Amino acid sequence: MKAYRITQWQAAAEFCNVDIVEPGPGQVLVKVAGAGVCHSDLHIMDAPGALPYALPFTLGHENAGWVEKVGPGVDGFAPGEPVIAYSVWGCGRCATCRVGAENYCEKAPLFSGGGLGLDGGMASHMLVPSARFLCPLDGLDPRQAAPLTDAGLTTYHAVKRSLSVLRPGSTAVVIGAGGLGQMAIQILKALSPVQVIAVDTLPDKLAAAQALGADAVVVADGRAAEHIGDLTHGAGAELVLDIVGSDATLQLAVSVARRLGHLTLVGIAGGSLQYSYLGVPTELCIASTFYGSIAELAEVVALAQAGQIKPQVELFPLDQAAQVYDRLRAGQIHGRAVITPNG
Repeated sequence: MKAYRITQWQAAAEFCNVDIVEPGPGQVLVKVAGAGVCHSDLHIMDAPGALPYALPFTLGHENAGWVEKVGPGVDGFAPGEPVIAYSVWGCGRCATCRVGAENYCEKAPLFSGGGLGLDGGMASHMLVPSARFLCPLDGLDPRQAAPLTDAGLTTYHAVKRSLSVLRPGSTAVVIGAGGLGQMAIQILKALSPVQVIAVDTLPDKLAAAQALGADAVVVADGRAAEHIGDLTHGAGAELVLDIVGSDATLQLAVSVARRLGHLTLVGIAGGSLQYSYLGVPTELCIASTFYGSIAELAEVVALAQAGQIKPQVELFPLDQAAQVYDRLRAGQIHGRAVITPNG
């Protein structure tokens, strides 16, 4: 089969021919319907080789499709069944894995899984090493659902951990209204009674954010903090989700967060934050997150099945993968691009 693979660091991925692997004990071969295109793939391509990955490997860590074949010992999944694949493959034995939080596995390399150092979904088929990484997609189109496993799950986990501060009358600020930010807005509205303020540099992304439920939108310029202050009556936001993660967005996040609030860093643009006693609001909780648990993926799928969230998806054939990544790098993807290897 043709696969879109990283073969060397600091270089674009390329198409290669690879074998379709038969599933062994406990494994599942998935016919890929959709593989999401993510900014983190660009960071991986640009990495100088510091990541704990062996080359080459197939890209695509937001994957959904249909069960093609199950290996010996797999129960509960049948050929043709639509499924979504959890993205981070832990050891399955450590304390965090045993509660489904394989994203924080104590044994596996950080950020390791299908499309993350191991073969992912930008090919006609993908071998999933354990059936525990699959979640049924009853009633959902796997091409449309693929981004739920990262854009959906990552933002769901980031919101869920802060539900205690999201009370009636509170505010959440989402910095970055692209694919993840659009999911965060929908999830905030589905799970909490908060006012949601979306921040971005691009008018079309702000328009999309408003259409998806944002109560207010703010242009990311020199007056953004002032505008957010007006919208929160000077109090600041109980939750700030920084979906970008640059120096500028982190500084904005601190400037609009309130005392006793939460600032959660989701984006991996490489920015940093100076932290001092008087430099941030008193008792502001600052955290970074990475994906969510397998159980949370099932909760995200349930929200989508109930019609409460929906990824904003643009579909592309596999042979256009290189051009799609070029568009992503140029900021020309405004929702979530999904590669469809099987049409």
